[in-house]
Order: sequence, then structure tokens, then C-alpha cells
Amino acid sequence: MKMANGGFNPAYNVELATDTQTQIITGVSVVNTGSDRDQMAPMIEQHAARYGKTPEEMLVDGGFVKKEDIVAVSAPQGSTMVYAPVPASRNEEIDPHAPKADDAPAVAAWRQRMATPQAQEIYKDRAATAECVNAIARNRGLQQFRVRGSPKVLAVVLWYVLAHNLMRTVALRAEHKK
Repeated sequence: MKMANGGFNPAYNVELATDTQTQIITGVSVVNTGSDRDQMAPMIEQHAARYGKTPEEMLVDGGFVKKEDIVAVSAPQGSTMVYAPVPASRNEEIDPHAPKADDAPAVAAWRQRMATPQAQEIYKDRAATAECVNAIARNRGLQQFRVRGSPKVLAVVLWYVLAHNLMRTVALRAEHKK
């Protein structure tokens, strides 16, 4: 992967899908591309295969935003409502939330939805949930992998996810008993 210093190093991009209410990790992906693009639809497919249904809503960061993925997962093709920031327009006079002439209906609906205060309020949950889980992972040492190859990296990440979810389950049970 291309690194911040301009060079290329062996690296992996770990994607975690997280339930916003419990901070339980519900999906895992390991890729060796530096971008999150093209990862939303496969994560939703993984979720559907694992749980028998697709998530009703998906909060994703701006790196996931790809029009084709939004079309693939949103109605009428899919059933997931995407909450993701709309990229800023290069022209300050153009409203990035206004549908574009070449937008598919699902993309136009996403743009308009993200302009609403309700969608912006929902999207704020992402920082307190998904980003919190990512920060916890880094604080627990999930930053560099001492193994090579995607299958081995995935195994390490799955061990981490298992431990994380067990700790969350214990914490949630303790909260529930109060």
C-alpha cells in the first residue's frame, strides 16, 4: 500500500462493522488497498450472509462513499439506508447536497437525506461508536501485524474481535443487571 511518506510498504486495511448501540463488532474485512472505497457493499453482503438480513442503516465515513455502492445497497436494489458525508463540491456555488444530473435515484436520495438535520444527527453517532471501537483496537495494540498474508492477518483480527466482543458482552451484562 502507498504510505503517507510516499513510499510503498506491505500493509493491510482492516474494516470493522459495529453495532452502534452495543459497540459489538458485527463484520470484519481485511484488504490490501489503501482506500475504503468498494468495501461497503461487500460488508453488507457479509452481514446478510452472517445474520440472514441486511442492516437497515449503515453509518460509514467519507472514504466509503462510492456512488455504485450506494446504488447497490439502497432501495430498490437493496434495503440499507446509507448515512455518509457528501463530498464537498469543488465549486463553492454548487450545493453538494443537491442531486446531480447523472445521479441515480438512490444517490440523489442519499444527497438530499444527508442535508437534513435528522441525518446529520444520526451520523454523529458514528464518532462515538465505530470510531470509538477503532480507537480501542489501536489502544489494545491492533496497529501492526506480525504476520504476512491476508488470511493470517484476518485470523489475528478475528481473534481480536472475539476478545473485544466478549469484553463488551460482559460490560453490557453488568449494565443490564444494575
